[in-house]
Amino acid sequence: MPFTKFLSCIKCLAVASAVAVAAGVAFIYSGFYPMGADDRHTALTFWALETLRERSIARASAGIEVPANLDTPERLLAGGADYNDMCAGCHLKPGRTESDFTLGLYPVPPNLTQVAPGRGDPEAQARHRFWTIKHGIKASGMPAWAPEHDDERIWNMVAFLRRLPDLSPEQYQILTARGSADSGHH
Repeated sequence: MPFTKFLSCIKCLAVASAVAVAAGVAFIYSGFYPMGADDRHTALTFWALETLRERSIARASAGIEVPANLDTPERLLAGGADYNDMCAGCHLKPGRTESDFTLGLYPVPPNLTQVAPGRGDPEAQARHRFWTIKHGIKASGMPAWAPEHDDERIWNMVAFLRRLPDLSPEQYQILTARGSADSGHH
């Protein structure tokens, strides 16, 4: 008799699983979930996507080796100019709280002029930023810069991001200016 109860329980679980999968597929094909960037996710959806993104990047970036010379003035200057050209429109400059992009993108890009909350130690934060810049983030507006930028150039941007929250608008302007002979602009 206990074996038949076990089989009955297995059958119930199989049926419940099939119903759940069918309901999920029906929901996806219904088009009911709003996808407009001006219509925010539910709290559960937002939590699931944020958690998935953060855990995925933490796992993928765990083995990245951070260069020992990350805090050199050369890296700071090279990374600053690239940040200004490629990133400031979405991730802002010191003294700015929004831009046309930040008003229209969802999720809103993080304001990188502020200290990043809860990313662990500076090495983990550097790995996270390197991976994000290199590979981008699906369906977020964050492009993958790897196809056109080598690792050194990406590390330069990471070096600049370390200092960005401490910069005044005037310091930012000086550090992000490109020389007339600099061909690295976009």
